[in-house]
Amino acid sequence: MNTKNLKIPVWFWALSVIILLWNIMGVMSFFMHTMVSEETLQSLPTNERELYGKFPLWTKIVFAIAVFGGLLGSISLLLRKKSAKALFILSLIAVIIQMYHNLFMTNSIEVYGQEAWVMPIMVVLFGILSVWFTTYCTKRDLLN
Repeated sequence: MNTKNLKIPVWFWALSVIILLWNIMGVMSFFMHTMVSEETLQSLPTNERELYGKFPLWTKIVFAIAVFGGLLGSISLLLRKKSAKALFILSLIAVIIQMYHNLFMTNSIEVYGQEAWVMPIMVVLFGILSVWFTTYCTKRDLLN
């Protein structure tokens, strides 16, 4: 199908913008977590402050790959580029590694309680949705 003559449905643009906004929030979260001031750290309860100290450098690198991969995937999606899928896959792999570490290699459940499961599950599901959506759009010739 010729993508130049194809009318792009409104739902494509709506979902693409939602995915972009989600990934912008991820980038904001990255900067809030990695650029946290010493004053802010000191204001946290002791167990939360200690938890921050248990995140090695590689987890911050994986976090960066996850959020910036997702952001670049979102931009590619809005530009209707097939490369969005590869970027979302890279982001999803990094998200899974990051969330595995956060949930199973630290005491975050002990510190935050069962609510600590909510955001990681949402992030992984949104990553899966992003990969699925780009696959769907590619099959429908919405991406070039």
